[in-house]
Amino acid sequence: MSSGNVVFMKGNEAASEGAIAGGCRFFFGYPITPQNEIPEYMARHMPEVGGVYLQAESEVAAISMVFGAAAAGARAMTSSSGPGIALMQEGLSYLVGARLPCVVIDMARGGPGLGNIATSQSDYWIATRGAGHGDGRCITLAPASLQELYDLTCEAFDIADRYRHPVMILGEASLGQMMEPVALRPRDRATPPPKPWAVGGIREGRPANLANSLYAQPVDLAVENQKLMDLYEQVERELVRWEETGDDDPEVLVVAFGVVARSCQTAMAHAAQAGVRSRLFRPITVYPFPMARLRKLAERVPQTLVVEASGGQMIDDVQIAVGNRSNVTLMRKLGGLMIYPEDIAARLSEVAGRA
Repeated sequence: MSSGNVVFMKGNEAASEGAIAGGCRFFFGYPITPQNEIPEYMARHMPEVGGVYLQAESEVAAISMVFGAAAAGARAMTSSSGPGIALMQEGLSYLVGARLPCVVIDMARGGPGLGNIATSQSDYWIATRGAGHGDGRCITLAPASLQELYDLTCEAFDIADRYRHPVMILGEASLGQMMEPVALRPRDRATPPPKPWAVGGIREGRPANLANSLYAQPVDLAVENQKLMDLYEQVERELVRWEETGDDDPEVLVVAFGVVARSCQTAMAHAAQAGVRSRLFRPITVYPFPMARLRKLAERVPQTLVVEASGGQMIDDVQIAVGNRSNVTLMRKLGGLMIYPEDIAARLSEVAGRA
């Protein structure tokens, strides 16, 4: 938990301030609603800490600039929404392949296509299965409050450096646009670790390293990709996080992430007045997904309700974890429509009646 000055601020501003406190000193961005306040905030405040803000000519350029700064050992970040994150996939693949740490923020909006600028969770697949072609994926964190958005963005730079890997913050338009109190850390708290692998080391008496993702011989690429698989297993052992709230003896297990999980908490309180016992399981790391804990919970709960502001994307991971241990039901809202607690409470009662 953060400690320090408490400021009432917008979500996109909290993410930006978290990045600065996390040691981000290079930001490359391109405007797209609903995350425009991030590049705006970084443009104003990066010079205050000796950082660099650069307006890219496109999302493709922005992620390529991140590659260059990360390869040189800097803490670098970009941000966008779904259409822009889609354009960044090739660059993310290169970052994964070259084992370069960086942070990318996705404030998801409605899609596919141009879609709209309303809040949505339909970037779950691209955030957890993405990072371009090949065997790479992003380490992905899904905050549910502005304090958590600030804290996780700050920590994301440490995580990226620890594993030499891109980290994505998966937010929602509503998270980026809402306002809440946020406790801020000192901006100078972060000291990036030494990076002997960074390029440009010849000036410092180190080897002239290369940032490389090209392994023309299949046997060489197989070795590198196995290292990546081993890394993902390590991340799953060390980093997987979730939050549980609600009844200790539930008849319905509710699974939701991000802002939707907050609506579920309110709905569960309403449903409890009607005698429905429920427990909320909120994944914080959506990749790696907290499979083992969810599987254990499902063994003693007859019904599982997955609530998503999408066509149903996280439900794939839930079903893999739950298997036939619990009956899985999906409640969804499409196209950027909000899911109201009253509707969730009604669905909870309905599902509980089938338990």
